[in-house]
Amino acid sequence: MRTIKHLEEAEATMRKMREMGFVRNVLSYNVMLNLYYQMGKYEKIQVLMQEMEKWGICFSNITYKILLNAYVATSNIEEIKKILMKMEADPLVSIDWYAYVVAANGYLKAGLIDKTLTMLWRSEQLISGKSARFACETLLSLYTAVGNKEQVYRVWNLYKTKGRSLNSSYLCMINSLLKLDDVDGAERIWEEWVSIVKCFDIRIPNLMVSTYSKKGLWEKAEAFVGKIVASGIKIEASTLDRLATGYHVGGQMLKASETIKKAISISQPGWEPNVYTLAACLEYLKGREDVKKIEDLLKILKEHCHPSSVSYDRLNSSIIDKENLCARALDHMEGEDQALNGERPAATEFEDKDSAEI
Repeated sequence: MRTIKHLEEAEATMRKMREMGFVRNVLSYNVMLNLYYQMGKYEKIQVLMQEMEKWGICFSNITYKILLNAYVATSNIEEIKKILMKMEADPLVSIDWYAYVVAANGYLKAGLIDKTLTMLWRSEQLISGKSARFACETLLSLYTAVGNKEQVYRVWNLYKTKGRSLNSSYLCMINSLLKLDDVDGAERIWEEWVSIVKCFDIRIPNLMVSTYSKKGLWEKAEAFVGKIVASGIKIEASTLDRLATGYHVGGQMLKASETIKKAISISQPGWEPNVYTLAACLEYLKGREDVKKIEDLLKILKEHCHPSSVSYDRLNSSIIDKENLCARALDHMEGEDQALNGERPAATEFEDKDSAEI
């Protein structure tokens, strides 16, 4: 993690290099521009740009992309437009799909949907080679953020003609359709994936179970997990944890208690259950005065989970809002899904996976 100390050290080095006449190249400036961008020092970016122009230092692809990302971060639409025009006019720069994606993201943040779609179309015309998979997944995410289901399907069908689709692409497509509330479409893509998959990725079924759970469709979640088990695939704790949350949302607390107990019993070291679903299960068992089931659940919890994170004292403390356990359980599950899927929120800066390291 970069700190103010690192920034001060970098600036001191840059000053020394200036004194020695070693900074008349774009690489040194790119390093500093990127550092300022990462640390949110956008005003210093302008100073460096002026210095580069003063010394006649030509911008590189990386320079332009750092600037684009910085202007997206500050929602500076005019500067985004200017940088794109400079890139398109610069004979030394080969503009690629990524530049238009960054611009699209900036327009999307500003609510300029027509301009966003124009940028996405331009980006798509430049997709080729090894970056095609990442580019198409990025387009899927942005068309989803725009709310354009037709374009999501079009990009997906186009991508599939390019060769073998990977798990990450199916994950991205299913996630996109679920965000667009096209559960039937997501189920069709799931069936397609299951028919060709060679390496099972638990994140994909987890997304489906999470969706059913959020919608209160615990019977569908239950049947879905049952199919996975029947196919001979080893079920994981994270899937059962989501099913338990589905039971919780659906008011099936006995099933929720039994399922979260099973999830904990098959969990790997370091894994933790949804603490809000777990708290709701313990509350339910306390209400029934089922001491045996409470003791069994706490025993398994102690054996399989880190005691400080999901201890009985914490579950009973004021940290857990017992009046809002259901909503918190769903929020917790959604946060886990986003983290595990590596999801990029619509209004954020993308990394350039094609550029050389700065």
